[in-house]
Amino acid sequence: MNKKKLATISSAVVAVSLLTAACGSTSGTDGGGTAASSAPEAPLPLSIAIAQVGDIPAKGNAVEQAIEKYTNTKLDIQWIPSAAFNDKVNVMLASNEMPKLLKVNQTPNVVNAIESQLFWEIGPLLSSYKNLSAQNEQFFQNISVEGKVYGVPLYRNMGRGAIVYRKDWFDRLGLTVPKSIDGWYDTLKKLTQSDPDQNGKNDTYGIVLNKTYNQGAASMLTRLAVAMGGVNKWGVDKDANFTPEFMTKEFVDVLKLFRKLYEEKLINQDFAVLDATEAEKLFDTSRVGVRFAVATNGKSQQDRLSKTAPSAVVDVASFEGPQGVRISSENGNNGFLVIPKSSVKSEAELKRVLAFLDKLMDPDMSTLLLRGIEGTHFAKTADNRTEFIGDGFNAFQREVKPYRDNLPVLEGYNVAPLKDVPIGEKGTKMESDGIKYIVSNPALTLTSATFSERGQELEQQMNDAQTKFIMGKIDEAGYQDEIAKWRKAGGDSIMAEYKASYLKLRKK
Repeated sequence: MNKKKLATISSAVVAVSLLTAACGSTSGTDGGGTAASSAPEAPLPLSIAIAQVGDIPAKGNAVEQAIEKYTNTKLDIQWIPSAAFNDKVNVMLASNEMPKLLKVNQTPNVVNAIESQLFWEIGPLLSSYKNLSAQNEQFFQNISVEGKVYGVPLYRNMGRGAIVYRKDWFDRLGLTVPKSIDGWYDTLKKLTQSDPDQNGKNDTYGIVLNKTYNQGAASMLTRLAVAMGGVNKWGVDKDANFTPEFMTKEFVDVLKLFRKLYEEKLINQDFAVLDATEAEKLFDTSRVGVRFAVATNGKSQQDRLSKTAPSAVVDVASFEGPQGVRISSENGNNGFLVIPKSSVKSEAELKRVLAFLDKLMDPDMSTLLLRGIEGTHFAKTADNRTEFIGDGFNAFQREVKPYRDNLPVLEGYNVAPLKDVPIGEKGTKMESDGIKYIVSNPALTLTSATFSERGQELEQQMNDAQTKFIMGKIDEAGYQDEIAKWRKAGGDSIMAEYKASYLKLRKK
């Protein structure tokens, strides 16, 4: 950050004088639920190790000063480059030399450290903190280990999945967003064969797949199967028996849909090798009518498309099927913050650290971390919304985003809505509201020794089988043979181990 900019921002500290209510006047408790003494409490020295996002913010910048003043802390932040982040965390775990707050991801090494009692369990204390306890319980369940909570999530909306589509093409062809497998076939066929862009050429697809089409939380197969009533990665019955999604009817029906589309050349024939970025370019250049993405992608898609097709209209819709709106849940976090016992040695200090995290979700701090400093990054509107001003958005990306991405805030909680173009506001609202419709993965935090050892290999085996099936290289019998191989190679063990883990948690 250059000196001129730093001076400008430092002067803006005056604009956040509303934050001087700080610790004593905003809380009324010491973080442990008892009345605070009348004497001012000394600032809490708080060392934090988090991921570097962009350039490292200058020490003592206006944002950091505002956080310290409001939360009554003295921050010592270690910014770890993203490329080396997990390696650096592993070194800290091995040495047990850690700061008072450490950002981690749910890797096997982190789970082992939790099981070795290196971090404080905080679940029983959360009810004492108004903001942390106000969040959906699923956020905490998704980072739990053996049913216990050892950290505060870096919250991300779980119900973000949505359909981004060319509304002008749909309107021109008299189409609506499908709610059934047959409806999807008919719609995608018309978008491919009926010249929706009216250029007289057979050069469009209803949808395209790329080589990661069936991987991770963004799996197109999972998203559509869940909408049709299926499970999210795994299903569990009343007897605690686990079934992987690829053995369920809804998932196989989606596979058959894409097999038929591929056979009739209604989807791209090169999907098995097509990069995701290249697939996205096809939408940007008016070659594709539908994308499975997240709701806020609608705005960025409209922005890019308008450069090549100014009259194009993009819209977003929820995944919906026979049972209504159903969205495959994402993990709901960008990692989580743990509190090491080696550096926070008493429960009293633990409660002060938790109070710090809780205060970050107060309205003043949520506004700071999600919008920036009023008058520098954003302004309030007459209708009680906020909007970025001047170069405020770019400045926010440099000066505030590094904190926002590493601290517990959630868009839509304790912050005024952001004024945006209609599709931007719609996408933001859909992502916030999506939590009402999520279908969670019941195996997300369960333990399986076989999965830890061979899970990635076994997943790849079935991903390859799905691609072979869609391309017609194997038939339904061949697909069932691949499932049998998966079961023999370790799949049966994973199902049994998930069942045992699930039953163990139910007894607690």
